[in-house]
Amino acid sequence: MRVPLSLGVFVAGLAQTQAQYLLNDLSFGYGARISPDDRNSIPNFGMQGRPNVPELLSNKVILTPPAPGNQRGAVWADHSLQQQNWIVDVEFRANGPERGGGNLNIWLVRDGAHSVGSGSIYTVGKFEGLALVVDQHGGTGGMVRGFLNDGSTDYKSHHNVDNMAFGHCLFSYRNLGRPSQIKLRHNENKFQVEVDSRLCFESDKIRLPSGYNFGITAASADNPDSFEVFKLVVLSEDGHHNAASTTNNNNNNNNNAAAQGHVETPQQPIGGAAAAEERPHMHFGRGGQNIKVPDDPFDTAIPDVAAEKITSSAAQFADLHSRIQSLNHHLSTIFRQVAQSTNVGEQRHEELSIMLGELKGLLTRLDKLDTLETKFQSLERDLRSLRSDMSAKLRDSENAIKYHVSDKHESLADHVKAHASTGHSRLIFVIVGCQLVMAGGYVYYKRKKSMPKKYL
Repeated sequence: MRVPLSLGVFVAGLAQTQAQYLLNDLSFGYGARISPDDRNSIPNFGMQGRPNVPELLSNKVILTPPAPGNQRGAVWADHSLQQQNWIVDVEFRANGPERGGGNLNIWLVRDGAHSVGSGSIYTVGKFEGLALVVDQHGGTGGMVRGFLNDGSTDYKSHHNVDNMAFGHCLFSYRNLGRPSQIKLRHNENKFQVEVDSRLCFESDKIRLPSGYNFGITAASADNPDSFEVFKLVVLSEDGHHNAASTTNNNNNNNNNAAAQGHVETPQQPIGGAAAAEERPHMHFGRGGQNIKVPDDPFDTAIPDVAAEKITSSAAQFADLHSRIQSLNHHLSTIFRQVAQSTNVGEQRHEELSIMLGELKGLLTRLDKLDTLETKFQSLERDLRSLRSDMSAKLRDSENAIKYHVSDKHESLADHVKAHASTGHSRLIFVIVGCQLVMAGGYVYYKRKKSMPKKYL
């Protein structure tokens, strides 16, 4: 049985496309309910809190309640991440008063439930891994910052934790009335953080090893913010979580081939146990470090087999079956990515249309500037004319006042001269008379004082 050359080329091209698989053991909130059995627990996760354990509802986990303040809550995955290429999607909501405070921390660290617990980036001691902090650092409306530690730095006793951040961006997340989204991407090429479908920061010098645990912690202040987590979804591009099912399928195919008298060597699943054992331990750094990049897992997804080794129809069918399955997986991945790209494109087109509409509204306002400028020019001319009229009237009033004052002064002087008597005889007579009266009064006073007193 021969495979057409065009089909082989198409399959080889699709082999480079990486499918995304949901890791159920490291995720919650992707279904209708977080806890399917209505228990106060999340499957494959543990909750911690001080003084109270976080409240679990059907569709969200309340890490810190609206009241009282000074609360701490945490959710930690029981299983560790074994993949190298992964995507983490976190949806949360923060509500609080105008001057509320608190922080949300997204962790990928070794043994996080014990090394971090319900602490924040400011209260944790030594940890090994990644921390993403969402808070109102520096009095901003909100900020996302990334921190790394290899287990040698004690953040709790560090004199300036804020300077340890390797990346940051502004992010308004409080009192939006809707969940906010933070997405982390990690592969052999770069590490990337997105907030609400826009790039926050990225780096090509960060490689995180496997064996770390995901967790989310939150802390509130005296004036508290309430942090609610709706989902933590972990996707992998390695396909390691399908290793068991792939192995079982291969075993079934081998049993069927053995029943027909032909047993071929089973193909190794993508990222099986052997691949996990041979995977090199990864290291992260901020630059200048020799980082070993893992091999592409799709390079060995379907290994090449020499034609002379396929000697039976069962082997040919098994080989063709495996390649068609791989082709179907890649086609499904392509269709999902195209659908997602279409949705994102429609959303961005809608946002762009709204922005263009607002821009057109602003442009129509700019047309009114000519009318406003004409009115200002007319107002300026009116003010100048009013100023000239006021100056002329003030000059006329000043001249009239001066004329009337000078005329009255002249008539008053003539009137005084006409009615005033000549000489000062009358004034002298009055002064002399007053002096005589005063002298007579003084003499009388002296006589009365010198007369003898009569006693009864």
